[in-house]
Amino acid sequence: MPDTIAKSTLAAAVRKLDRARVLVVGDAMLDRYIFGRIDRISPDAPVPVLVVERDLAEPGGAGNVVHNLIGLGAACAFVSVIGDDSAGTELTSLIGGQAGVEPWLLVQGGRRTTVKTRFVAEGARRGGQHLLRADREDTRPIHPKLAERLLRIAIGAISATSLLVLSDYRKGVLAGEVPAQLIAAAKAAGRPVLVDVRSNDWARFAGADVMVPHAHDLLPPGEAATDAAIAAAGAALCVAHGFGALLVKRGADGLSFVDAKSCLHLPLTLAETYDLAGAGDAAVAAMAAALAAGVAPRVAARLAQAAAGLIGARIGSSIAEAAALLAKVES
Repeated sequence: MPDTIAKSTLAAAVRKLDRARVLVVGDAMLDRYIFGRIDRISPDAPVPVLVVERDLAEPGGAGNVVHNLIGLGAACAFVSVIGDDSAGTELTSLIGGQAGVEPWLLVQGGRRTTVKTRFVAEGARRGGQHLLRADREDTRPIHPKLAERLLRIAIGAISATSLLVLSDYRKGVLAGEVPAQLIAAAKAAGRPVLVDVRSNDWARFAGADVMVPHAHDLLPPGEAATDAAIAAAGAALCVAHGFGALLVKRGADGLSFVDAKSCLHLPLTLAETYDLAGAGDAAVAAMAAALAAGVAPRVAARLAQAAAGLIGARIGSSIAEAAALLAKVES
């Protein structure tokens, strides 16, 4: 289906984003970036030596969705679980220090807060070059008593927000029946639900209004991620599990917005792709904020496309911001 949405319509939608109030429930993590330069090979092993020059810490996972929502002008309530460690303390400070966020970061004793550390060589090419990512994580389901508390808090916050986002990075917060109970509560309150998922366990999220999967989870192993294959698989999934629509993440190939009747393919508009880390979170945030502000789904999908393109043109940690998004859709 051709994209005939006017620039003025997209710009008007961006200007509505500050009306959105979104509830995010999911896996919070800490993203670290270690930046440096490489000018020699180690004498100990045939590996480059990174001379560290600066580092950066940002909210990651569901926390990055929250970070992007705030950048787009939306207000946000955030419910998640962290460990009783230094990374959890740092993450609490980073999220709590953002204006417009109501954080509920529950602490589980003995649990390790997920930390992703990326090492980046600057100057190797325009924007830099990722060398390595090192993860520390605990993917076990959160303690049942803590899950009950999380549910109580999240269900209580649903009525005060316009849309629920479930951000499932498979780190244990949205394990078991937690998603089904949250979706049921949102439906009872008349709130739409957007799910960002990193698996093909679709039945756990039955009834969601918008699912945001990766193409490799949507298609059978080995099947090429063509436009036609994504359209067919997405439509079948909507029918099978009662999803309203899918926003399929396709890496450098962009996004596809699929419902039971049609499909809109949305390539990223980049002169060059430097780094797609965080582009999916930006797309989720833009889609969620737009829907929460009353924007039509296909227009919201176009904003998601533009937001992902903003991130893909940068290196390292970055978010989509309302001013940059407005400039992009008007260009």
